Amino acid sequence: MSTPTAREVWFVTGSQNLYGEETLRQVAEQSQAIAAALAAAPGIAVKVQWKPVLKDAAAIRRLCLDATADDSCIGLIVWMHTFSPAKMWIAGLDALGKPLLHLHTQANVALPWSTIDMDFMNLNQAAHGDREFGYIQTRLGVPRKTVAGHVSDPRVTGRIAAWTRAAIGCAEIRSLRLARFGDNMRDVAVTEGDKVAAQLTFGVSVNTYGVNDLVAVVDQVEDSQVSKLVAEYEDAYVLAPELRPGGDRHESLRYAARQEIALREFLGSGEFGAFTTNFEDLGGLRQLPGLAVQRLMADGYGFGGEGDWKTSVLVRTLKAASAGLPGGTSFMEDYTYDLLPDRQLILGAHMLEVCPSISAETPSCEIHPLSIGGREDPVRLVFDAAPGPATVVGLADLGDRFRLVANEIDVIAPPEPLPKLPVARAVWRPQPSLSTSAESWLTAGGPHHTAMTSSLTREHLTDLAEMLGVELLVIDADTTTSQFTKEMRWNQAYYRLAQGL
Repeated sequence: MSTPTAREVWFVTGSQNLYGEETLRQVAEQSQAIAAALAAAPGIAVKVQWKPVLKDAAAIRRLCLDATADDSCIGLIVWMHTFSPAKMWIAGLDALGKPLLHLHTQANVALPWSTIDMDFMNLNQAAHGDREFGYIQTRLGVPRKTVAGHVSDPRVTGRIAAWTRAAIGCAEIRSLRLARFGDNMRDVAVTEGDKVAAQLTFGVSVNTYGVNDLVAVVDQVEDSQVSKLVAEYEDAYVLAPELRPGGDRHESLRYAARQEIALREFLGSGEFGAFTTNFEDLGGLRQLPGLAVQRLMADGYGFGGEGDWKTSVLVRTLKAASAGLPGGTSFMEDYTYDLLPDRQLILGAHMLEVCPSISAETPSCEIHPLSIGGREDPVRLVFDAAPGPATVVGLADLGDRFRLVANEIDVIAPPEPLPKLPVARAVWRPQPSLSTSAESWLTAGGPHHTAMTSSLTREHLTDLAEMLGVELLVIDADTTTSQFTKEMRWNQAYYRLAQGL
């Protein structure tokens, strides 16, 4: 994928002209030290750009307008070092169109009790100034994350790091372009959705292209390009004997390579970060793309099967937010259950398209029949997902708004071998139990397609939902169906009232 514009968060400090030049000089110096500490903190995923101390309403408004207009700025970290009268912030906060984190900190960790005088008190009064700033944010209804504590505390910087990751995802979805190759699967409800509402809510642009537009690019791929990519497959995966050079299905592998090259060309030329396919709408394609889709996802593209553009958007957003973190993110589907009383598990998979970023081992590249789609047998990567904690997340269109549903899970190795299941798969134990998880998910109207991520946590998702202004329902170890249902009903009332008339 193309490299995005360099991303940064602006570190903004509030004060006022009341204190005099000497105090304001100290404010600026200490503010720069806090910004430098954040910039050096592990996990902060973007550049921290210090901005001069703000002391009046005009400067505040100008900075907020500049931040909103600057594509490289993905959010503000704001701190009131001293007292900054909050009426000065009204116009600026009202104009701000970027995520905001309110950092409630101070320059010193410990108080120098024996030397504290009024000069010290006037300089170090974030406990005072941040309360004024918190009030005006609440009064204006500004969505934000509030983090309290000293920047030397890893718990503080860890929470800020999670917010920067969410801000990356927010910036990505705001400018994301998605290509649908054909429509969604016929008669399926959950893969439908309001694309205009999605663009208004998230910023993503979703458009459809004829499958044969892609076929035309496939047909133009040169043999030399195919041979080079096939050699890459040989190095990267365990090729089934029939797919190797000289094998009786080697041509199928070469055609899968043509699909990958063509998809990269089509998506790259259109600056698309996500796409969908549909086995019911393949035009002149000889195979349903499998291997190509898996490899594109591994490189960061979003994908949704059967025309599911909402899940494709979600996969790309989470991949952007998690870039560089351990683990992976993949398109996923809850497929079937193991309902033994002592090991209730979910087996997740899809026809072909599970991302190898979640793989526990070097994938095997294989070819098997596919009973739907009416095309040649497709090539795909086969593997088991790596064990460990993860989250499955779904995005649903409720008609008047969107809802995110998430379930914290524990991925495990399959209890028994799966020699006859020729697809990539993940086996997991949902929290708090399969019955509570499933009942809650169904009650929430969660989709059957999800994004599974072992890179991001609940905190990342919470921050992202706050930035996007959408509901997030989380099913975790403490969930009960009765309390979950109550929360969902409270949320329904809140979000409908929040929309206004």
